[in-house]
Amino acid sequence: MQSNGAGQSQNQDQGQGQDPAALSCLSAAQNGESSSAAGAHSNGLLSGASNGAGAGAGSGAPTTVPGSELGSLKKKKRLSQAEEDVIRLIGQHLHGLGLNQTVDLLMQESGCRLEHPSATKFRNHVMEGEWDKAENDLSELKALMHSPNAVVRMKFLLLQQKYLEYLEDGKVLEALQVLRGELTPLKYNTDRIHVLSGYLMCSHAEDLRAKAEWEGKGVSSRSRLLDKLQTYLPPSVMLPPRRLHTLLRQAVELQRDRCLYHNTKLDNSLDSVSLLLDHVCSRKQFPCYTQQILTEHCNEVWFCKFSNDGTKLATGSKDTTVIVWQVDPETHQLKLWRTLEGHAYGVSYLAWSPDDTYLIACGPDDCSELWLWNVQSGELRTKMSQSHEDSLTSVAWNPDGKRFVTGGQRGQFYQCDLDGNLLDSWEGVRVQCLWCLSDGRTVLASDTHQRIRGYNFEDLTDRNIVQEDHPIMSFTVSKNGRLALLNVATQGVHLWDLQDRVLVRKYQGVTQGFYTIHSCFGGHNEDFIASGSEDHKVYIWHKRSELPIAELTGHTRTVNCVSWNPCVPSLMASASDDGTVRIWGPAPFLDTQEVDGFNENCSSMDS
Repeated sequence: MQSNGAGQSQNQDQGQGQDPAALSCLSAAQNGESSSAAGAHSNGLLSGASNGAGAGAGSGAPTTVPGSELGSLKKKKRLSQAEEDVIRLIGQHLHGLGLNQTVDLLMQESGCRLEHPSATKFRNHVMEGEWDKAENDLSELKALMHSPNAVVRMKFLLLQQKYLEYLEDGKVLEALQVLRGELTPLKYNTDRIHVLSGYLMCSHAEDLRAKAEWEGKGVSSRSRLLDKLQTYLPPSVMLPPRRLHTLLRQAVELQRDRCLYHNTKLDNSLDSVSLLLDHVCSRKQFPCYTQQILTEHCNEVWFCKFSNDGTKLATGSKDTTVIVWQVDPETHQLKLWRTLEGHAYGVSYLAWSPDDTYLIACGPDDCSELWLWNVQSGELRTKMSQSHEDSLTSVAWNPDGKRFVTGGQRGQFYQCDLDGNLLDSWEGVRVQCLWCLSDGRTVLASDTHQRIRGYNFEDLTDRNIVQEDHPIMSFTVSKNGRLALLNVATQGVHLWDLQDRVLVRKYQGVTQGFYTIHSCFGGHNEDFIASGSEDHKVYIWHKRSELPIAELTGHTRTVNCVSWNPCVPSLMASASDDGTVRIWGPAPFLDTQEVDGFNENCSSMDS
C-alpha cells in the first residue's frame, strides 16, 4: 500500500359532458345487455369491411345481440373501475392482433365498450384519409376533452397530414389551398407553417419524404398521426396506443431496476423475457468468484486498469514493473503479454490513452518522472521530468489522445504533448488525482484542501466543484461525466453529482484510512461500484444502495485498486499489497451445494 501525504489533512375526470354508459361498462340497470352499432363491431371499432363513417357508430344506445346467449347474460356484480380498465386493455391488445371477433365477444359479455363511439368514428376517418369527416368529428370530441384548446392542435395535425398527402399525390393547387385557406387561418405554430410552405418546392415524392422526414401517405404515417392525436383525448375516450404493451414493458424495466445483480444489456423487447415470472438475477452470474490469481509481480501491486477496449489489463507494482496482460475473448482468461521495465520508484498509477495505443506510468510521492509507453511495440516513447523537485504521481489523458495532464503534491500541474513538451502549467496546485472531462477543456483535480476543482486551460479559469471534510485520496468519473466516485480518508467511498455539485450517497462497509485506494464504476450502464479496502476485501455496491451487495474475500493484505472490464461486465480485477492480482468472474460450473461452499465466494448483503 502507498502511504500518502494527503493523510494529514390516472385518475381521469369523466364528467365533462360525457355519458358514462357510453364510455365504459353499462350499468346493472341496463340488465347487462351489450351494445352494438350498425356497421360496427360491438366493441366500438368499425370492421375493416365497413365503409368508414358508420352512421350508427355514434349511437350510445345499448341493444341486445339477437339470438345471442351472451347478450342476455346478467352481470353478477358491477365491475370495478380497475376491472373495466383491464378489460379495455385486453380488448385493445386483441384488436391490435386482428382478433376482432374475440374482442366483440369480450365486450358483449363484459358489457364494456373499448372506446367512445365518437372516437371510433374519428379513428376510422383518419385511417381512411377522410379529412373533412375527421375534422367534423372534432366538434363531437371537443365536449369530451379536458382542454378546449386541444381542438386547434388536433386540427393542425390533421391538416398537416392532409397537406403532405396532397403534395405527395402531385395535387399542388389543393395543397396550396389547405396551406392558405385552412392551416394559416388557425394562427397556430406559424414557424411550422413556414417550414411546410417550403415543401411546395419539392420536385418529387421522394424529395418531399426526405425533407419532411415523413413516411409518406399510408397506414404507417396515419397510425403515427393517430398516436399524436390520441394524446389530446382522455383515456376514457380513446386508450393510448399499445397501452398494455407499455405497461408490461414498464413492469419489466422496474423489476430490472430493482434487481441488485442485474448486469446484462437492457433489451426493451418483451420477446426477450418471460412475463410469467418475476425478473431475478442470481448472484452466481455476478463477478464475485475468483477465476485467476496472477502472481508474476514480486512485490506489492499498487494499481490495475483494463484498457478501454477491454482486451488488456495493465498492472503496476512496487517491484518497478508494469505488466500488460491479454484477455482471451472467449474464456476471459488472462495471460502475460508484455512486461515494461525501468521505472525507478515503483508504479503507483497507470492511464491508457483513449485509443489504447499508449500507457502512462507514474510513481509514488517522491517520483519526479513519468513514462509514456507504446503498448503495441513495447517501446518507451517519452520519459518526462520537468524538474527533479517535481512529484508526478497522477496523470489523465485529454479525450483527443494527443495531450495529457500530470501533477503531484509539490505544487505543480502540467499539460503536455506526447513527447513530454510542456504546453501549459498551473502553479500552486498540490494535486492528488486528475481527470479530463469529455469537453476537452476542463481538468478536474483533487488537492490538499480536501476539494475537487475544475481548471480550464483555455480561458484560465477555475472553480470549486466538490468540497469534502477529509482528504480525497483518489477519485474517478463516470463515462457520461456526471458522477464522481471518491475515496475519502477515514470516510470510505462517496458518490458526487458533478453537475448539481451535491453528495449523492455514502457507501458503507469499506475500511479506508490514509492509504490511497482506487475505486471504480462498472457493469452494464455503470450500475455498480467497487472498491478495495484495508480489511483485505473487495466491496461491491449497486449504485443506488448504500449497503454492499457483495464482499469478496481472498486477498491477504490491503486491496489498493479495482478495475471493472468496460466491455465484459462479468469481469473484474483487484490489486493488493499481497503481491497478487485477482480476476473475478461468475461462479464456476458447480452444483448448488458446491457453489455455496466455494471457499473464495462472496457474502451477500442485500439491502
